[in-house]
Amino acid sequence: MNISLSRLEVMKHLEKDIQEALDEFLTPIDKIWQPADLLPDASSENFFEEVKLLQDSARELSYDLVAVLIGDTITEEALPTYESWLAGVEHVSQDYNGPWSRWVRAWTAEENRHGDVLNRYLYLSGRVDMRKMEISTQYLIADGFDIGTGKDPYRNFIYTSFQETATNISHRRVSQFAKKEGDLLMAKLCGHVAADEARHAKAYKSFVARILEVDPNEMLLAFEDMMRKKIVMPAHFLREMGLKIGQTFGHFTDAAQRLGVYTATDYTDILRDLVTEWKIDQLTGLDDAGERARDYLMALPDRLNRVAERMKTPTLEYKFSWINA
Repeated sequence: MNISLSRLEVMKHLEKDIQEALDEFLTPIDKIWQPADLLPDASSENFFEEVKLLQDSARELSYDLVAVLIGDTITEEALPTYESWLAGVEHVSQDYNGPWSRWVRAWTAEENRHGDVLNRYLYLSGRVDMRKMEISTQYLIADGFDIGTGKDPYRNFIYTSFQETATNISHRRVSQFAKKEGDLLMAKLCGHVAADEARHAKAYKSFVARILEVDPNEMLLAFEDMMRKKIVMPAHFLREMGLKIGQTFGHFTDAAQRLGVYTATDYTDILRDLVTEWKIDQLTGLDDAGERARDYLMALPDRLNRVAERMKTPTLEYKFSWINA
């Protein structure tokens, strides 16, 4: 992908904003929660009693909710793919102490806790065939993903703005459903993860907003391109042992749609909110291509909403190899 010189200049200009984002949107390591703060302590004399209570609550969770939690956990565990992808963005300083390198490392460090805490919960729950889940995780990391951004920073920031928002919604809804089904610990874990994702989404959305101030045409064209391609989820290659790339992902999204954890309407709502937050309708100085991109983006939420309204909730049940019972 050819990146214009303006991108080089804009990304250099953005370094100050990325530096400030480290303090504004990330939490100091010695102050942020850790998985050990939330899960039973194996050194405690009450450990086995606490694990039994955890398993009693987990036993009551609906099949679809457990499936969605496992899929979300595998997605979080594929962090090496996401770190290498962000580290490979072009035309940002690769200096070890530069703001972009520091952001990628610090963002990764916060995200790393998500897979850890959810994985440990699932292990303790007794409801999961951990080996089969671990195989799916290894497959997802080995298979990687193809999300249509290339190494273009503009497309990457559009993707992360959308995806971190979607991840926040998914974890927040799982937390709400877990609370309704009586598993307060799981609700707490997912609530903590969701709060992190909300902060991360704000950071990436702020990067896009800053670029729109200095290079609105090119950013709008990148936004249009990503929406024409459609924002795919990072786990879209998800598979179980013995299946081909992506064969499990559709069943995972069906379960999320049935529950209302993440739906086609949510996808449309995220797009509408981004268009509003970035004040796409108020941008000035656009060329013809930029105006066409704006027209497309302004009209797209209503088009997608009409499609979403015609979609039927998936009813086909699928037995995941990950779940014991």
